Amino acid sequence: MSVRNMISRWFRWLLHFRWLVTFRLIAAQQEARKRLLSEPRYQNPKRLNRHEFQVYSQNGEDGILAEIFRRVGIVHHTFLEIGVGDGLETNTTYLLLQGWKGYWVEANRRHVTFIRRHFSSVIETGVLMVKQAFVTAENVADVIASLGVPVEIDLLSLDVDRNTWYVLRALLHVYQPRVLVVEYNSLFPPPVNWKVEYAPEKVWGRSSYFGASLKAYEILCGEFNYALVGCDLCGVNAFFVRSDLALPEKFLPPFTAENHYEPLRDYLMCRVGPPRQFTDLTD
Repeated sequence: MSVRNMISRWFRWLLHFRWLVTFRLIAAQQEARKRLLSEPRYQNPKRLNRHEFQVYSQNGEDGILAEIFRRVGIVHHTFLEIGVGDGLETNTTYLLLQGWKGYWVEANRRHVTFIRRHFSSVIETGVLMVKQAFVTAENVADVIASLGVPVEIDLLSLDVDRNTWYVLRALLHVYQPRVLVVEYNSLFPPPVNWKVEYAPEKVWGRSSYFGASLKAYEILCGEFNYALVGCDLCGVNAFFVRSDLALPEKFLPPFTAENHYEPLRDYLMCRVGPPRQFTDLTD
């Protein structure tokens, strides 16, 4: 056997082994999720976790949002998401495929260049507006105003890692989204009310020091008349609904961190299926 044929055989074997490990990992995650959802906590039909599914979201956020809007209705079909990366793992890309329009803000210039190319079909028609900006509590209102975002939109999704709590507080002084998604730091369970010290020039250092606890977000959002209605099973994102829409016959009270907190379950995090794209462009 030639060296070339031997290398080719080893490469095919390694590729097969990789896919085998991936499939077994996915099967184990799905079984763990199934066991978790069988627990008494998740049998109440008002809990959102049984509705989780993933299209473009990081975890099950696409499904949770679909269920929330099934319960509260859609008025404007408009979203704002801050911190979208390259646009292929967001809470709002799936909504673009369902006739929504919206606004994206991203700090990374390379990601914005990618978005402008791969999402050109919806950008050129005005369905999606994109802005490259590093947001802080001091500038976020001006950044969003420059896009012409209405005061009331259906969905605000926020993930700026380190200073999220402070940016959110600044936004809620101006904007009134009907539904709100925010990443919380699940290292700190309720009743811990914790957040990072504000430093507008700093970014997340890839450690546990980021954002705020779920209790801190519950208190903050409560001051602006938002109710915590659930968190995803992975313990990453929290979902709030404006209090006039968070009716007890539709969502599970009490709307507290103690009731809705989910711990970090990184063993459930998995992108199932092929790599996501919005077009068939290869670069």
